[in-house]
Amino acid sequence: MTQIFINKTALITGAGIGIGFAIAKALVQQGANVLLNDYDEEAAQKAVETIRAESTAASGQCEAYPGDASNVIFIQQMVEKAVSLFGSVDLAIANAGITIFGDIFTTTPEAFQKIVDLNLRGSFFLAQTAAKQMREQGKGGSVLFMSSVVGHQAHPGLPVYSMTKAGLEMLAKQLVIDFSPLGITVNAVAPGATLTERTLDDPTYVPIWSRITPMGRPGTVDDITNAALFLLAPASRHITGQSLVVDGGWTSVSPPPVE
Repeated sequence: MTQIFINKTALITGAGIGIGFAIAKALVQQGANVLLNDYDEEAAQKAVETIRAESTAASGQCEAYPGDASNVIFIQQMVEKAVSLFGSVDLAIANAGITIFGDIFTTTPEAFQKIVDLNLRGSFFLAQTAAKQMREQGKGGSVLFMSSVVGHQAHPGLPVYSMTKAGLEMLAKQLVIDFSPLGITVNAVAPGATLTERTLDDPTYVPIWSRITPMGRPGTVDDITNAALFLLAPASRHITGQSLVVDGGWTSVSPPPVE
């Protein structure tokens, strides 16, 4: 495997399982040193142990840093930890997010705030804090937000979640103004239906999404990881302010997931 992230330090939130874990593992395998965050301390430690067990001599290092990725003080500490461990922060992936279902009539202020705090607040301040460190380093870098197809297409029961994901894509465009003079790219990946530990618990998930996805199947974490690494790679240095949808064509036709 080509080691395209050698001497790069990546910080990724919400990476104990699922898409975040797959991105972290791929970055380590391609030479990056990764500080892996998750709110669940056990999940973060287990993820790091798994990544280390699959590493080779050419792989980067991986360390766990569990905690609340919506907390601005913790975010600052996380960036400082990455620098103390690996000497820099070159890639920041705001992957942590939460989904709470409920229509406009049933969404509580508490649920609203919880979604916004992690999905928007956490992503915004990770981008801000990491970019300050990148500015100090003077070597550029990359910031990546994790959006969703529901930031493009309305979906039942997700008014607040959808709003936050659309907001992240606009944030990626907005930050081009501040980040480009520093050589920092900022983009978003918008996954569609994806097979993760959570979705595989639903026995109807694969048959429904296979039927309504033009490519005939839900996505895999590798599908999303490949897109993420493309946007983070040095070869994509002239791509910024963009959102890459990875959904097997679903947003082109957008049938609802009904049984």
